[in-house]
Amino acid sequence: MQLIDSHGRRLDYLRISVTDRCNLRCLYCMPDGNPAHFGPDAVLTYEELFRLVRIAVQLGVTKVRLTGGEPLVRRSITEFSARLTALDGLRDVSLTTNGVFLRDNLEKLRKSGLRRINISLDTLHRERFRQLTGSDFFGQVWEGIKLAGELGFHPVKINMVVIKGINDDEVSEMAKLSLRHPFHIRFIEYMPVGLGGRRALLHSLPASLIKARLRHLGELVPIPKGEFDGPAKRYRLAGAPGEIGFISPMSQHFCESCNRLRLTAGGYLMPCLLSEVREDIKGPLRRGATDQELAGIFLKAALRKNREHCLTPGNQGLPSAKMHAIGG
Repeated sequence: MQLIDSHGRRLDYLRISVTDRCNLRCLYCMPDGNPAHFGPDAVLTYEELFRLVRIAVQLGVTKVRLTGGEPLVRRSITEFSARLTALDGLRDVSLTTNGVFLRDNLEKLRKSGLRRINISLDTLHRERFRQLTGSDFFGQVWEGIKLAGELGFHPVKINMVVIKGINDDEVSEMAKLSLRHPFHIRFIEYMPVGLGGRRALLHSLPASLIKARLRHLGELVPIPKGEFDGPAKRYRLAGAPGEIGFISPMSQHFCESCNRLRLTAGGYLMPCLLSEVREDIKGPLRRGATDQELAGIFLKAALRKNREHCLTPGNQGLPSAKMHAIGG
């Protein structure tokens, strides 16, 4: 059996939210500031997560990304990542983090076998970082990013969600990092997840306009996609050790090639980030379901994957869930 949806897309990538908790309160992720969190018994245990990953690998999943909330706030995450990197058939394990606790965990993560890290960083200015996240941790995050590069993590990706009127004046400054460091800078169009109104769409800046703001830096030379690449369109400035990428879920959605399933910390399989569709897998798991029965839930979730997300032209819905609870 393989995870193939009703539109013929093969789903070989599983994003796992190991927790809905986070030490930051980012504007687009937790717009309410202090949301309610799952109780400890509501979150999938590492044993439960590992069992589900093992089943997913048997169904053709070859790539896993650990997300949150903030995955590094959960105890023993490095031990869990070590179990995943040793799992036969799983070819790529990576981590998305806000970077606050990265510096103190890099050695453990490296020993666990993990080599690829994405760090969310939406500004290079300390005061704006505090305004966007609610905390003054910019120095710690930047130290963690630099140390990751020094320790041989590759690629080290920096994800900037570009929000019109808030941080879009920094795209050139962020892109220049690729001229000084071997970092992969990713500009991501803002998605109004869980903000409860289509006015939030006014803060989304198309990737084409982001790209246009970088013209003064020189020609952006296209880079072919790699084996484990996601939807980013990749480029490099002449002579740069790093690269620049654009992810455009709003203006040029990539639904037709989407290969992802999401497993939330609360035990739901979500075929799409921007959808209300979800399948409960925690309930059957804790009621004693067999591996075959759990595999059937994976297959059911895959078949419920829509052709395209709800924010494409002609669709009017906005997902109600907050990003921290989904594991974007």
